[in-house]
Amino acid sequence: MPTESGSCSTSRQAKQKRKSHSLSIRRTNSSEQERTGLPRDMLEGQDSKLPSSVRSTLLELFGQIEREFENLYIENLELRREIDTLNERLAAEGQAIDGAELSKGQLKTKASHSTSQLSQKLKTTYKASTSKIVSSFKTTTSRAVCQLVKEYIGHRDGIWDVSVARTQPVVLGTASADHTALLWSIETGRSLVKYTGHVGSASGDQTAHIWRYAVQLPTPQPVADTSVSGEEEVECSDKDEPDLDGDASSDCPTIRVPLTSLKSHQGVVIAADWLVGGKQAVTASWDRTANLYDVETSELVHSLTGHDQELTHCCTHPTQRLVVTSSRDTTFRLWDFRDPSIHSVNVFQGHTDTVTSAVFTVGDNVVSGSDDRTVKVWDLKNMRSPIATIRTDSAINRINVCVGQKIIALPHDNRQVRLFDMSGVRLARLPRSSRQGHRRMVCCSAWSEDHPICNLFTCGFDRQAIGWNINIPALLQEK
Repeated sequence: MPTESGSCSTSRQAKQKRKSHSLSIRRTNSSEQERTGLPRDMLEGQDSKLPSSVRSTLLELFGQIEREFENLYIENLELRREIDTLNERLAAEGQAIDGAELSKGQLKTKASHSTSQLSQKLKTTYKASTSKIVSSFKTTTSRAVCQLVKEYIGHRDGIWDVSVARTQPVVLGTASADHTALLWSIETGRSLVKYTGHVGSASGDQTAHIWRYAVQLPTPQPVADTSVSGEEEVECSDKDEPDLDGDASSDCPTIRVPLTSLKSHQGVVIAADWLVGGKQAVTASWDRTANLYDVETSELVHSLTGHDQELTHCCTHPTQRLVVTSSRDTTFRLWDFRDPSIHSVNVFQGHTDTVTSAVFTVGDNVVSGSDDRTVKVWDLKNMRSPIATIRTDSAINRINVCVGQKIIALPHDNRQVRLFDMSGVRLARLPRSSRQGHRRMVCCSAWSEDHPICNLFTCGFDRQAIGWNINIPALLQEK
């Protein structure tokens, strides 16, 4: 995507996943209502003063609490069985070592020590589960306000990547499986420039292109207020989908020849990013390597090898010469180019499935997302274990972090986009209904912290990008 008045355009071939085309609202049956202990008339709502959305939320939360305690009860039984087994083993070992039975005092001491360790494990489990339940209640008291501002429609196939220019003029960029990249006016939603230089689906031509653009931004039009709470969701299906067959980009200027073509990969180029300073670029490929190029000469500076399977993403640090690459081998790697003579590599194994993206934040944090349905926050000073783990109900695609407010935007396979803070507390879910939101898998998210109208952009298989205005209350930010 464009930075420093240039642009790297890449995208990828479609995942071979079966997608659901409709969304059903979860309903709670009467037996579940009875288990909550709440009055039936309150839950069924005929005489209740509670809004239906609040009742549904309460039912869901009480159901979650019940499931948590059922799981804890089962785990407690397992731990008690472990204690009994350990006590029996200690008694047997005591006879084998001493040739006679251990004294009751010695056996009691060993058993008490083991029991203490297991009890501590049980306490930790209860604490973690309780924190999860409390976090669920927190999200219902204060919600972020998420307003859909603009839809960017013009691509003829799914949009794989979205980015915002880091320099003036501030424009939106999208890369699509229709072999094109488009630049958009954020305010008006009009396409400004189309790039058609690639000859393969996604970057199946095994190259990354750098091209220069010059745009004149149109006069912005007033934006209608369509603000919706970040937790609202309404059932929708394919018949609600707008007609996206028209080519809204047909009347904009077209660039067909790149300024520079980077050619060293032996497989699909799936991602690209600029190193700080704009003189070098890094690309990630399905050939299991990442390449560092000199932009002015198009020469390959370094080939970064070590991943065992295809790469899925690459990202550079905003202020330092650091690169992080993610892969289908369930790992992500940190590459350090701050010292020209040293290119240290650290491998991080925190996920159980494909790492779809890993991104830097300001400071010493890296955030990684995976098909294992988790997002993890890491401290670069101590990467042995994550400092926070976010568990979700769907695979996670290319995440992005709002540096100023420290908010992570999670695009999902199940068409949802969720917002979390760096400690793992959910702040909002972007609204989806028959009138707004994504209708296919959401592939990527990108923050634009300095833009006064849109500060978050998402794109997906529904061939559109969406601009959002996210307002996080001060109360939530303090938490």
